[in-house]
Amino acid sequence: MLHILMSSPFKTNIDYIVKFLNDFDDFLALQNGVLIALKNNVFLRHFKKKKVTLFVLQEDIIARGLEYQVSKIFHIINYTQFVTLTVKNKHQMKW
Repeated sequence: MLHILMSSPFKTNIDYIVKFLNDFDDFLALQNGVLIALKNNVFLRHFKKKKVTLFVLQEDIIARGLEYQVSKIFHIINYTQFVTLTVKNKHQMKW
């Protein structure tokens, strides 16, 4: 399953979202959700025990001037890779 975070993690209950993450799910942050991918932020601890693959949309990172502040646990992807990710995951949940 693909989980897509579109809103700021500061305005979202991340604990609630993490409860729905299963092993081998994909998690993508875009729009204001990209803030969850910043280095050394409080939200990263939520993902340490989960076996999910974390992605962040490059265009949204660049639009916010954050391209050098993304945590290494996130894979930075472009729009083409985003489409591939949605095709791969037949089920999606938007947060």
